[in-house]
Parts: sequence; structure tokens; C-alpha cells
Amino acid sequence: MHKLKSIFKYAYKYKNKYMLGIGVLLLVDLVQLAPPKIIGVISDSLSTGYASDKFILKFVLLLLAAASVIAAGRFIWRIFIIGTSKNIEYDIRNTFFKHLQSMSINFYNSKKTGDLMALATNDLNSVVHALGFGVVMIVDSIFMSFITIIIMLSINTKLTIISLIPLPFISIIASKFGKKIHKKYMSVQKAYSSLTDIVQENLSGIRVVKSYVQEDSEFEKFSAENNHNLKENMEFAKLWGLLHPLVELLASLGFVIFIGLGGLYVIQGDISLGDFVAFNMYLGQLVWPMMAIGWVINVIQRGFASLERIEEILKENPEIVSTPGVHTINSINGDIDIKDLTFYYKDTKEPALKNINLHVNKGETLGIIGRTGSGKSTLVNLLVRLFNIDDGKITINGYDINSIPLKTLRENIALASDPFLFSSNITENINLSQDSLNIEAVIKASKDADIYDNIMDFPEGFDTIVGERGVTLSGGQKQRVSIARALIKDPEILILDDCLSAVDAKTEAKILENLKSIMMDRTSIIISHRISAVKNSDNILVLDEGEIVEQGKHSELISLKGLYNEIYEKQLIEEKIQEEGDN
Repeated sequence: MHKLKSIFKYAYKYKNKYMLGIGVLLLVDLVQLAPPKIIGVISDSLSTGYASDKFILKFVLLLLAAASVIAAGRFIWRIFIIGTSKNIEYDIRNTFFKHLQSMSINFYNSKKTGDLMALATNDLNSVVHALGFGVVMIVDSIFMSFITIIIMLSINTKLTIISLIPLPFISIIASKFGKKIHKKYMSVQKAYSSLTDIVQENLSGIRVVKSYVQEDSEFEKFSAENNHNLKENMEFAKLWGLLHPLVELLASLGFVIFIGLGGLYVIQGDISLGDFVAFNMYLGQLVWPMMAIGWVINVIQRGFASLERIEEILKENPEIVSTPGVHTINSINGDIDIKDLTFYYKDTKEPALKNINLHVNKGETLGIIGRTGSGKSTLVNLLVRLFNIDDGKITINGYDINSIPLKTLRENIALASDPFLFSSNITENINLSQDSLNIEAVIKASKDADIYDNIMDFPEGFDTIVGERGVTLSGGQKQRVSIARALIKDPEILILDDCLSAVDAKTEAKILENLKSIMMDRTSIIISHRISAVKNSDNILVLDEGEIVEQGKHSELISLKGLYNEIYEKQLIEEKIQEEGDN
């Protein structure tokens, strides 16, 4: 009962349409009971010799009228039941996608994209099928069985009872198979998810696959998973394939009993030939509801299995939310303070950041440098609350970061980090954060990011489609488009997280020069492996293994002869070697 409530709660919004559709379905079922009776009357009139042309024509027209009502009614209930199930599909898919967007980074670290895709497509279709044809089969099987049996009892009670002996066995078989079908379908859906994940991953990384000549190896992995998927589906098909014939066999036994016993009753005069014909047709009409019991068990069980998987995701709460009691503020333009911040990633024993203490004045530029894995990106990810931290660890403009509404925080911070581009055109990628298009602002942002000339070299200019993940652009071009996307936000805090690594030193210098006037009036944070990107910052942090090991201006850090100076001297040597190579 709990599962039924869960699956039908999505239909509550459309209860009026469902009720109308079910009402029309019941009307169609009632009208379907008329043809056997009409044909029985015609058969009796023919057998007794009382039939006339007008009599036959009258009942033929009645049959045609019944057929017309049934045809029209079936169209209407399909619109209101099956059509409504499609509206529910639309609602659930929207709810599911919106929920996925609200989930935090840790959620995606533990979930496979292929599995989530399978939930939004294959599993959702199973739920909707249960709410569409599942509803039809439940109503049809119960109502048609009940009314048809009553009519058959009115013809001959003993004949009805004996003919319906197989009915309880059908229910028992359907119940036994239902549990097995449910369990096996869960395995089928998991196999499908794994298969989807492999395909998605291979298509996204097709350039790597080809570059390392791994087509055959990846095909073997896919083939093995595809074989597992086939095996699970075949086992499911065997279960379903066995259920259907068993139901048909038991239903057919009813006909065998009826033909033998009913024929004897006609010979003995206990029932008329017309009643025999009508009873035969009614028994035939019972076969569908009896078979539908098996069908509906399968459909509903599949719907339950899929709904369980979907609701498992929907029941997961996002880790990062605007907590009760947040301040109603529209600006975060102010000082940034970090006090005694230590941060652990989920399921790790070593901290990614240790005892970080930092103050950034409003309008200043902070440079952060350090080896790979030193905690640079972790620090700025915490500033935009991609992960949770304890209260009192970070304050911006005097407000604890946990008390600032997420929307306010993220609208006023622009983070140029992973140069992920959507498979649309360049204009849409740059203008991502804006509600409307201002092409002048797009052009200005592209010039400040030093990507304008490259864009104009493309035949389609700003309308150039960049392809999935920006595949048609070079690494440096993608980084500069992502910088332009950050600049067009006109943020109060600008964060450039290693987004100049794929450009050459000359281009980097030009971009930084363009950004000088932009960063002058806002707080900026530049993360880089290159000293040249951070050396003009008001303050520079040197991180190592999650700790601040050095801090100060460029000249001060050089004089310390520590890690910063070591990195600086190595990069000077690399630059000289490169210059000599160019010459």
C-alpha cells in the first residue's frame, strides 16, 4: 500500500483528468458487455426461426453503435489517462533535473553520470508506464471481471463457477512471479546504467581513446558490459516469458471446461443456444482481465523498482543550502577574513587545508601559488561554498559565509576555473550568466580576455558552435572564453583559478594588462603555477601541503629565499631555455 501511495502521489495533481479518463474507461467496459448479449439474442432468434430482416438490421445497427461508442471512448480515455501520464513524466523529469542541479559536489563525486542518465530516461519511462497502462489494466481487470462474472452467473451459476476454477491459480502465479520480476528488474536497470556510463565516458573521452589507440581495449570493456546487460535482460525475459504462457494456459482451461459442460447444457435444454454464444463471448472477455493481472503485476513491479531508484536520489538532501536565518544582503563587496580554517574532503584522513589564516582588503588582489595538490583550488572552492565549512571560519564583508544566501554569494563572485564550455555557440558561452543578450558587453569581455581576434578569425565569428566541451577550440582559447564568461558578470569578487596555464607567456601578459583596470575596483584572487601571473598582486600566499608557508609581496618573498624563490628561479631557467630554443 505504501508503494502504491508513492507511485500515485505524482498523479494527484491530475486527479480530475484521471477520474474523467477512468469514468470513460468504465463506460467503455459497460458498452463492451452489450455485443455478446446482442449476438446471443440474434442467435436465439435464428435458432427458433423468429428472425426477420428488420429484426436483424435493428440489432446490427445496435452493434455498430456500440462499436462506435467503444472506439470513441477508447480514444478519449487514452487521451486522459495515457496522455496525462506523459504530463506526469514531464513533471517528474523537471523535478529530477532541478534536484540534480541543487546537489553538491560530493554527490557527483559518488554518482556515475550514466546511472543518473538511466534514471532520467529508462527508469522514468517505467514509472510513467505504470501510471498509464498500469492504471488502465488495474481498472479494466477489476471492473470487467466483476461485471462479467455477475452477468455469467445470471446465465448459469454452476457453469460460471466451474468455468472460473482456473482464476485463483492465475492470481497465485502472478503473485509468485511478481516478487521475482521486481528483483530481476532492479538488476536489469543497474546493468543498463553501467552500460550507459561506459558509452557516455567513451564518447566524452573519444580523443584520448584514439590518441592512445585504445579502441579495441575499450570495445572489449563495452562488449563485456553489454554481455552482462544481455544476460540480465534474457533472465528477465525468461521470467516474463514463462508467466505469460502460464496465464494463457490456465485461462484456456476455462474455455475447455465451458465447451464441454456448456455444450451438454445446450443439448439438455438447460440454456439456450443464444445464452451459450453470449456466455462464450463473456468468457472470452474475461481472458483479457485474467491475463491483465499478470501484465499489471509486471508493469507495476517495474514501476516500483524504478521509482525506488529515482526516489533514492530525490530523498538525498543537498549538502550546501542557504541555512535558516541568513542575512538579506545584495552585496558582498568588502574584506575577506579567514580564521583557523582546516578542511577535510569527505572520507579522507589528511586535511586539504590546515590552519589557514588570511585577510584580504576590499579591492586588493591576492595571488596564490604552490605545487600541484597544495590546496590552492580548495581554498577558492570554499569561498563560493562548493563545500561546507564550520561557522566563523570565513567572513566576507563582515558576514559569516554560511549566513550569506547562496544566490547572493555566487551571483557576486565570478570563478574562472575549469574551462568547461557548453555545446552551443561562443556568444552563449560567454553570456551564460546574463538574463538577456548585450552583444557589446560580450565583445568587450572577449577583448579583455584577449580572445576577440581569434573569434573573428572563425568563419561564423561569435556564432561559431564550439562542440561538446568546446572540442573545436584549443586549450588556450577555451580558457580565454571562460575568463570572458567571468568578466561579463562584472563581479564584486573575481577569482582566476589557474585559467592561464594553456596560454603562452606573451598572451598571459596581455590578458593581465587588460585585467589591471578591471581588478582595480574589485577584490581579485589569482591562482597560478606561474610567478609571472601573481607577482604584481598586493599580497601573495605560498601554499604547500595545505598550509601557508610564506606570505607577502613579490620582492619580500624573493628575499626570503624559500619555496617561492625556488619556484621563481626554476621558472626563470625554463624561460631562458625556451628563449634560446626559439632563437
